[in-house]
Amino acid sequence: MIKLYSKSGSHLTQGRPLFPGVDGEGAAHYWDGYEFAVAVVEADGEAEKVTLAETPFETLSEWCEYTRSERGWNVGPHVGGSLVGDLVRGVEA
Repeated sequence: MIKLYSKSGSHLTQGRPLFPGVDGEGAAHYWDGYEFAVAVVEADGEAEKVTLAETPFETLSEWCEYTRSERGWNVGPHVGGSLVGDLVRGVEA
């Protein structure tokens, strides 16, 4: 089992988080489907957990679109679609 923890020791995710990607500011995003929350780990190691129920977003896809508009994505997002689709887009780029 993999869990992410903040510097203060509080847990950020339960179980095995999904890795949607790294945003344009270098923060890694991890999806916790159990808690319906995103753990955002900044490049300097600072981390926060954002519970979607406390935001205007209902799905991980909506969170990823918000992140795209605010910060962009350096890696990902890996949400929806398929690995094959991602590979095809990578080859075509």
